[in-house]
Amino acid sequence: MLDRVARRELTALDKEEAEFVASHLVMAARVIDDDPARALEHAQAAGHKGSRIPVVRETVGIAAYQTGDFALALRELRTHRRLSGSNANLPMMVDCERGLGRPDKAIELAHSVDPATLDTAVRVELAIALSGARLDKGQPDKALLELQIPELNPQMAYRYSPALFDAYAVVLDELGRADEAATWGERANVAAEALEQAYAPDDGVVVDDALDPTIPDDEPAGEPGESE
Repeated sequence: MLDRVARRELTALDKEEAEFVASHLVMAARVIDDDPARALEHAQAAGHKGSRIPVVRETVGIAAYQTGDFALALRELRTHRRLSGSNANLPMMVDCERGLGRPDKAIELAHSVDPATLDTAVRVELAIALSGARLDKGQPDKALLELQIPELNPQMAYRYSPALFDAYAVVLDELGRADEAATWGERANVAAEALEQAYAPDDGVVVDDALDPTIPDDEPAGEPGESE
């Protein structure tokens, strides 16, 4: 019931330990949306016998993040990053620094990796987290710039689009641009509905001009952030 990467990592344990760790990882995944605290208990139980397994440390970190224990989450996600070499959880780590009241460290951490080396979804999540850190520092203009990335395209909806559009709406509202904020908030809702209803392909993309009803069929979308 685990993915291929997790199963491969658990081969470092003997059979009995691997089964113990796997059972708790599966349970953590099952309950994390409804009961993050219980998920954290399962993840930490897995950690008793699998502390050197990257996916175990990652699971503890994600569950801790969901419970709001940002110090524990950051520690575990740092360990996962060191063990695996993966930057997949960098946006969450940046958010942890924010949660600990350290926006400057959040920005420094976000800039520690070349965005071009990240998967698209991770890069978008990082932009959202970085924008939040700018807001924490009272820099809404810079927060808006962080979100003006190619993926801020109202004519295309990916799995990350609703969160990106919504974050953009929040910053616009912070800047007092209420009409534009309302437009991007509606785009976030429409994108979310389209993704729920569509038979999305594996990459999660839906291409549909209906995602932005304000743009005529014969006109291209404006630049990201352009006023209506």
